[in-house]
Amino acid sequence: MEPPLLELRGITKRFPGVLANDRVDLQLHRGEIVALLGENGAGKTTLMNVVYGLLSPDAGEVLFEGSEVSIRSPRQAISLGIGMVHQHFMLVEPLTVAENIVLGHEPARATVIDFKAARSFVQDLSERYGLKVDPDERIENLPVGTQQRVEILKALYRGARVLILDEPTAVLTPQEVHELFAVVRSLVTEGLTVVFITHKLEEVMNVADRVVVMRDGAVVGETRPSETDQKGLARLMVGREVVFRITRTPSHCGATVLSVADLNVVTDRGIEAVRGVSFEVCGGEIVAIAGVSGNGQTELIEALTGLRRVKSGKIMLGDRDITKSSARSTIEAGVSHVPEDRLRRGLVLEFDLAENLILGDHRRPPFAQYGLMWPSAITRIAEERIEAYDVRTPSLDVDAATLSGGNQQKLILARELGRNPDLLIAAQPTRGLDVGAIEFVHGEILKERDAGKGILLVSLELEEVQSLADRILVIYEGRIVKEFASGEATDEELGFYMTGGGGAKLDEEVGVADA
Repeated sequence: MEPPLLELRGITKRFPGVLANDRVDLQLHRGEIVALLGENGAGKTTLMNVVYGLLSPDAGEVLFEGSEVSIRSPRQAISLGIGMVHQHFMLVEPLTVAENIVLGHEPARATVIDFKAARSFVQDLSERYGLKVDPDERIENLPVGTQQRVEILKALYRGARVLILDEPTAVLTPQEVHELFAVVRSLVTEGLTVVFITHKLEEVMNVADRVVVMRDGAVVGETRPSETDQKGLARLMVGREVVFRITRTPSHCGATVLSVADLNVVTDRGIEAVRGVSFEVCGGEIVAIAGVSGNGQTELIEALTGLRRVKSGKIMLGDRDITKSSARSTIEAGVSHVPEDRLRRGLVLEFDLAENLILGDHRRPPFAQYGLMWPSAITRIAEERIEAYDVRTPSLDVDAATLSGGNQQKLILARELGRNPDLLIAAQPTRGLDVGAIEFVHGEILKERDAGKGILLVSLELEEVQSLADRILVIYEGRIVKEFASGEATDEELGFYMTGGGGAKLDEEVGVADA
């Protein structure tokens, strides 16, 4: 067999109170897709950050093409041919696609940047690898999936032979995921080696040539998709049997918790994003909004949670009108919100975990009284929530920025569900979570429903929608175009309406009634 292109031997990395990587051995060969699979906090990203030079190992060695190398910075990694696309992209939004791709490695003529050459390089790369982008478009105007393409092109422009993708599908729609997989396969046919950091079992089965499973910082197994199944991978990853589809009892709809009537909401640019939306959520049921990203879900959630002004219409929480309420007033009225963008809306990354766990409640008992904070109560409840939600952290005192994406998501869920709300608005509640954590979160959401709370779930994951929802509302171009009861629609029927279907002829083809 051909010797490995990249080899790790006994890599160990410690942080205060945490053994992140425990004597890890790993081999990567040319022209293969290796899935690095594990729970949140298993050490996957830490290991690849060592390879990319963002972290230095405490022990062990890295070999590239059979020779030991010392990678102390991303610049050194890039010079060897190692590229990494991070979970949270590192692009300069006001700059164009071409400017971002060549940034730091600009082609020049007589000490002046040659923008024409830069644009030509980007077009050639784009056509070679099937990564369609507009070199002249500004990053701030691009959807997430296209921004990811720019990051991949940036790595390829720098001569990457090993491409590390860190949770690359965490922010993509199902359509964008399929496009990414096609790109990854084409890269491998060109001789690249791709490392796919993930915790999503279905994706591993679809795209990987080889699977390396990590748990608690160590490699616990290696296999191939042809030799196992999702249950076997989950068992390796979590260390126990995992329930993939949670069993739920029929809902018992109580009093109306949320009532939305003829709601209209516009974007920051004044474009109508939510158009005449009306629906209700009663206590004891889960209503899911299903739709392709960018069809008004974000603006709808922001309006319901007091983060965006309503153009017209009415929002009632029980018998209380919250149409014009602020975000703080909405929380105090009994609404909890798991935001789709955890970094922008869910956390203050510079705050420690205890501070983040009381955001929105920090003025109220038991955290504060008579204008004074109560540190002992804050610490006690924060510790209880961290343990209950299995947030992997060395202590309460570390900043939220130090947690993995999945553990940041668990931190938000611990706060929002711990608030004991009347209404839970959960947008992508399991984004970035591993299979064991997803099982836990789904169970907690169902507990809220069974306790008589109203749940509005907004998710791009059809499996999640089908598993949890008592009713499904399909949104397209800002309108609710179809409603289904639990179990009434297949994924194909949901996808049909999510992409603008609904005419009589097409309805007949999929066997559903007109919207």
